[in-house]
Amino acid sequence: MNRATALRTLAALLAGPALGPISRSWAQESNASTGPLRVVASFSILADMVQQVAGPLAEVHTLVGPGGDAHVFEPRPADAQKLARADLVVLNGLHLEGWMDRLIQASGFKGRRVVASDGVTPRLLDGHPDPHAWQSLRLAAIYVRNIRAGLKAALPRQAARIDQQAARYLADIEGLDARVRAQIGALAPAQRRAVTTHDAFGYFAAEYGVTWLAPQGWTTAEEVSAKDVTRVVRELRAQHVRALFLESAGDPRLMQQIAREAGVHIGGELYADTLSPAGGPADTYLHLFEHNVKTMLQAMRGS
Repeated sequence: MNRATALRTLAALLAGPALGPISRSWAQESNASTGPLRVVASFSILADMVQQVAGPLAEVHTLVGPGGDAHVFEPRPADAQKLARADLVVLNGLHLEGWMDRLIQASGFKGRRVVASDGVTPRLLDGHPDPHAWQSLRLAAIYVRNIRAGLKAALPRQAARIDQQAARYLADIEGLDARVRAQIGALAPAQRRAVTTHDAFGYFAAEYGVTWLAPQGWTTAEEVSAKDVTRVVRELRAQHVRALFLESAGDPRLMQQIAREAGVHIGGELYADTLSPAGGPADTYLHLFEHNVKTMLQAMRGS
């Protein structure tokens, strides 16, 4: 089922009587309940940020869960039901979730929206904004401040507690940012070169002084041409790049082909657009960043 068909199906289901009682029962619950705020986040990295700031004040549901790909996600009726029951929805923006506006319309969601990337000046790729701003810890702090503002607007009586939790999280982000700058800054510029499947690490590259190559553009929905593969292989050889990485949510075959043709070893697996399942190496946003940097450094140093 393609995305347009899936969304038409959602709209038809939500227009029918079957889901009417869900919306009414949630309205009754929200008037009487003193339970946690119901929040829907578009994908797993945002869901973790929201949970870190909200703590027990919110029950956070994720549309694109760990291991999923927000670029090619196709909503299901269950996703519309989550939105229909929610008080707050948090999305990345910058055209990452091309399916979100139609899903919100189909679900009848009337709550608050938070666009986490508000205030970010995007880098442009072929005239399109690069949505992967969370790959800079400095820009991730903007995400957290936007989430904090949205939660405080929804829960004004809990504003002081939300501020406290956000301040603690922002301190952790700023501390990690300082460590990453020091670790990557200690490498020679010639070592700070890397290749991944799609162009998801441009903000990281700009922030921390790394040269990054990718055969695929900013979205995994893009086709990769033989010309793109040849270009990357040629640059790998010319620049003596030794840090080539798989992506956790991607098909490894393309990078394996490039590694063979360029005579380069694969340096490990990075998490670009998704967390790992609980207990994995990237099961929170900060764990994701720490894992990625550790993996990059080992390969760049030739360890």
